[in-house]
Amino acid sequence: MKKPELLMPAGNLEKLEYAVRYGADAVYLGVVDFSLRAMRKGSLITMENLKEAVDLAHSLGAKAYVTLNIFAFNNDIKLLEENIDVFKDANPDAFIVSDFGIFNVLKERIPQIPIHVSTQTNTLNYEAVKFWKNLGASRVILARELSIEDIAEIRREVPDIELENFVHGAQCMSFSGRCMLSDYFTDGERGANHGNCSQPCRWSYELVAKDRENTSCEIVETARGSHIMSTKDLCLVEYLPELIKAGTDSLKIEGRTKSLYYVSAVAKTYRQAIDEAFENPEADLTKYYTELLKVGNRGYTTGFALGKHPSDGYSHDISSGLAGADFLFEFLKEEKMNFAGVDGDFYKIRIKNKTLLNDEIEIITPDEELTVKVLEIRDENGDELALGNTNDEIYMKFSQSPKNYKYALARTIGIKERA
Repeated sequence: MKKPELLMPAGNLEKLEYAVRYGADAVYLGVVDFSLRAMRKGSLITMENLKEAVDLAHSLGAKAYVTLNIFAFNNDIKLLEENIDVFKDANPDAFIVSDFGIFNVLKERIPQIPIHVSTQTNTLNYEAVKFWKNLGASRVILARELSIEDIAEIRREVPDIELENFVHGAQCMSFSGRCMLSDYFTDGERGANHGNCSQPCRWSYELVAKDRENTSCEIVETARGSHIMSTKDLCLVEYLPELIKAGTDSLKIEGRTKSLYYVSAVAKTYRQAIDEAFENPEADLTKYYTELLKVGNRGYTTGFALGKHPSDGYSHDISSGLAGADFLFEFLKEEKMNFAGVDGDFYKIRIKNKTLLNDEIEIITPDEELTVKVLEIRDENGDELALGNTNDEIYMKFSQSPKNYKYALARTIGIKERA
């Protein structure tokens, strides 16, 4: 039995680096036009810097998988063929594919790079895994509708192929992501299977009587609306020993559109949890569940992992994630500042949410988690401030300093016990 890979999303170059520094063994990334997550801001991963992104992951000791998992039309195949040298030159560790046509082009044009079969193919049984193996795939990303028992049976029947499973993050209400709601509600402008989902499953809905025009009633009476299709987020951190025993090779976190803080905090938590579960299958992993309550979530569910999807697996009262702790600021990578006539080191930071003098906060780094007090706040001229506002770049001094401050992030104290 080997320790499974922790596979994190890399929505842009910065998130890629933080994901790896906070514990990821591998990252998956995509470019607009070929990926099911079309990032629109930050240091985007594009055709022009795809090789840079892959090289960055490799320089940090991690693997990089490139997602080409759209359902392709003829023009998509032509675009792939036009850009095949870009993908070849990037030299990722694998391509993640769901379309037979894209699979075929890659096998013919870049046969040296392994292919991972996307969860979009809805692979649910060992015969389907054998099919993909015989076609030349090196890994199958299993459907999220499988139980841990199903996964273990597939591993027994097909021992000589890598298996990957989602363990954390947002879920589609459709079958492993094959959804047309977005296409329908936007007249084809926001195609879910072309990376531009408008997430109508998170919208609030009303029930309208067919024979009573302009009469409607809420399906669920709440202050936030009626979210009849919005699933809770998947969280299997407490079931890592069972997944390891089942024989999974890679544990995947959803979230290429999530924040830098989300990616870092989740990577850190799962890194620690996987390491502990691998060393001690009887370990109590509740503390890691509590840590994950501090990042944005719609409530957590085990999905299909324990068998039938639980009846409370839908989040009927909210559509967007709520976090048990607020992301306050990130440490910038410039050197520490020492102001004339003032004792102590000051760290340059960028505020994400208002932070006050004397606040007690948590600082997380790839190696530490500290509870500290904000002792002083100063601007670039050394003048004292009472607070830092969103997007301010200022200097702070703390009651305890992190060792690896260049990748440190800060948040409110947040949840201390399991909800």
